[in-house]
Amino acid sequence: MAIAADHAGVDFKADLCAWLHSQQKSVRDLGPSDSASVDYPDFAERVGRVVARGEAKLGILICGSGVGMSIAANKIDGIRAVLVTNPVQAALSRQHNNANVLCLGARLTGPDMAKACIEAFLTTPFDPGDDGRHRRRVARITELEARGDTDS
Repeated sequence: MAIAADHAGVDFKADLCAWLHSQQKSVRDLGPSDSASVDYPDFAERVGRVVARGEAKLGILICGSGVGMSIAANKIDGIRAVLVTNPVQAALSRQHNNANVLCLGARLTGPDMAKACIEAFLTTPFDPGDDGRHRRRVARITELEARGDTDS
């Protein structure tokens, strides 16, 4: 998976990377490496592009609230980024929405809760639904991306 943060989440990211490595997870850290002020859209784009190109199956983004990262990442075609605060949201985002980028707020989510959210996100598969409803809805999201800002 790919992971990045902004300056507000850099220490949180480092702790989560260490934990993920201890769980035998492959992690590609896309920065930053220090707490100098950076612009979160740049790091959302890094992770989003890596996931969209298939170089990583999933991504994790961390900023102070998680809001800015989720907004920025969702501007990239093929990215379904979700801001979560608990493991139920993380699991449902994968199960129903096939989310591929998890966003966390370093100032709002404690380390144990973040780990529980990540664990749920990584272990919950997409479920197309017994009647295909979840697959159909994700396809509709992709159609919205393809239409861009044009009216139809």
